[in-house]
Amino acid sequence: MSIATWIVSALLAVLFAASGVAKSTMSRDRLIATGQTGVAVFPMPLVRVVAGCEILGAVGLVVPWLTDTARYLTPVAAVGLGVVMIGAAAAHVSLKEPGPVAATVVFFAGCVFVAASRFAALG
Repeated sequence: MSIATWIVSALLAVLFAASGVAKSTMSRDRLIATGQTGVAVFPMPLVRVVAGCEILGAVGLVVPWLTDTARYLTPVAAVGLGVVMIGAAAAHVSLKEPGPVAATVVFFAGCVFVAASRFAALG
């Protein structure tokens, strides 16, 4: 289970880091053009805050567990990113985009898997 958890954690970390960097540096029009259509329903200041959360969450998925420092932060980061995915799914549902909704459900499931695995290992 540990290897699977590391693989899912690493994949999610890369995904959320890339998404966070894009959201923190690109304009709304550019984000929509690159496929991040969910930003259309949120004000840009909120999109920038979410970008910061995604970047911090990406770090939190890997670094605390890797360094054996404040390991509880890893499952907490996974839960936080799962909440971000709930917001993303809601945005894509409102835009009637079934493909992105399905993708966010998969990412949410990955976050739940990491959170459950890491919480179980803590205790």
